Formats: sequence, C-alpha cells, structure tokens
Amino acid sequence: MSGHSKFANIKHKKEKNDAAKGKIFTIIGREIAVAVKEGGPDPANNFKLATVIAKAKANNMPNDTIERGIKKAAGDGSGANYESITYEGYGPAGIAIIVRTLTDNKNRTAADVRSAFSKGSGNIGTPGCVSFMFDEKGQIIIDKEECEMDSDDLMMIALDAGAEDFNEEDDSYEVLTDPDSFQEVEEALKAEGIPMAQAEVTMIPQTYVKLTDEKQINNLNRILDLLDASDDVQNVYHNWDED
Repeated sequence: MSGHSKFANIKHKKEKNDAAKGKIFTIIGREIAVAVKEGGPDPANNFKLATVIAKAKANNMPNDTIERGIKKAAGDGSGANYESITYEGYGPAGIAIIVRTLTDNKNRTAADVRSAFSKGSGNIGTPGCVSFMFDEKGQIIIDKEECEMDSDDLMMIALDAGAEDFNEEDDSYEVLTDPDSFQEVEEALKAEGIPMAQAEVTMIPQTYVKLTDEKQINNLNRILDLLDASDDVQNVYHNWDED
C-alpha cells in the first residue's frame, strides 16, 4: 500500500481535462482512428479500441461522437495518418518523464516537445533512458465515495478476474493488472456494476521523487503544462510525487 494518493492525481488531471474538453476529445479521436485502422471497428475483437472507448466514456465523450469517430476511421476516406512517437527525458532534479505522441507532422511534434523541456530546464534523452524506471500496467482507480462494495469483496473480484495487486488509499482503491489481463479485469468489475474513475493501460513509476525547491517545482509544472497544451501529446508519465 502506497502513501502516494493516486486518485488525487487522477482528480487533478480530470479537472485540467474538464477545462479543455476540446483538447481531450481531439486526443481520444486520434486514438480511436489509430485503433480502428490497426484492428478494425469492432471493439469486441479489437482490445485497443475497447480500451480507447473506455477512456472516452470516462472523460464523458458522447456516444454519438465515439461512433462517428469509429465510422470515419473505418471508412475509406483520406484521413490523416498518425504516427506514434515516444520521447524520454529529464525534468528538474532528474525527474523522469515519458511523453507519448500521435502526430501527422514529426518535425512539429519534436519541436514542441523539445521546447517544453527546454523552457522548464529539462532535457530530452535517448530512447530507453528513463522507461526502465516504469512498469507498464493496467490500472483501475475506484473512488471510495462512488463504491458501496466492501473492500475485501472488491479485492476478491479483482484478483479472481486476474488482477496482480489491489491497493487501498485514503480516498480510493487501485487495481493493477498485467496489460494482457486488463480487459478481463475491467469487464469483471463492470459486470458487478463497480464505477471506475479511471481505467487504462499506463506507465507506473517504480519509485516516486519528491521536490521541495520551489523553482524546480515551477519549472517541472512548466514542462508539464506546455506538453499538455500540445494536441500531438497523448500521454505524459513522470515519477514526481505531487503530494
């Protein structure tokens, strides 16, 4: 059990997303397009698409918007071809940062990412320079206020469905899975009517780093805010303990 409140970070991210719905819908729209082109329009046979749809619903994306995105991607139109590019680097005090992007213009994206790191006194590293400090996991966050089920019963449902770990925080439960087991665990919880604040395959730091220097904190926030402002940036993972 960790002292680091993951749900607090989730709520913080959601507040930022709620202030920029156009941005998050653009991000998810690109993910839907890529998922459909890679695995087809049927989420029952396309795990990646099913995961993106779950993310879309968690961000209150309307069902008709999701359906339109799937149909558009499944059509034979000449839509933009997005390429997935991952950048790794360091923020102030060596904070590890992974940036995942989907772009139709590599030069533009590279310039935006490098600029964000530079303006926050960070620097881009080589591929693999920080990813070894993270584990790819399916992560499901459940808000205690929204869940009436007893924690032991919840844990048994998750573990029986294939979850690797179950953690209890002050305000939330965290279910961790192997990426390959994520969909089965998510569907098992959904079948029990358990509300999920977030459910996605993500990169989880093996250890977190606290910052106490105000300048370093401001610089790191500058990097993260600038990355968040780019439509090409899909996800940003870091090992900063924001508590």
